[in-house]
Amino acid sequence: MKPYLLSLAVGILVGVIYALVQVRSPAPPVIALVGLLGILLGEQIPPLVRSWIRPDAVSTSWLHQQVKPHVFGELPQCAKAEAPLPREKA
Repeated sequence: MKPYLLSLAVGILVGVIYALVQVRSPAPPVIALVGLLGILLGEQIPPLVRSWIRPDAVSTSWLHQQVKPHVFGELPQCAKAEAPLPREKA
C-alpha cells in the first residue's frame, strides 16, 4: 500500500508545482485513460475464451491466476493474525 500512497503524494506534489509555475499538465485526457483501461481488460478476453474452449482440469481460478496479477499489479498482503493461545484453568 505504501508505494501507491507514495505515488499519489508525488503526483499531488508535481500537480502543485505545475500550478505554481502555471504550466499545463502533460497528463493524457480522461478519454485516453479509459482507452488504456479498455486495453487492459481486452487483454483478458483471449485467455478467458481459451479456458472455455479447452478447460484445464487442474487450473485454479482464471481471475486469481490471470486478471489480478496483470491488471492490479502486486497487491499488498495482509498479515495473518495468529490464533490466541487457550487460557489455563486455575
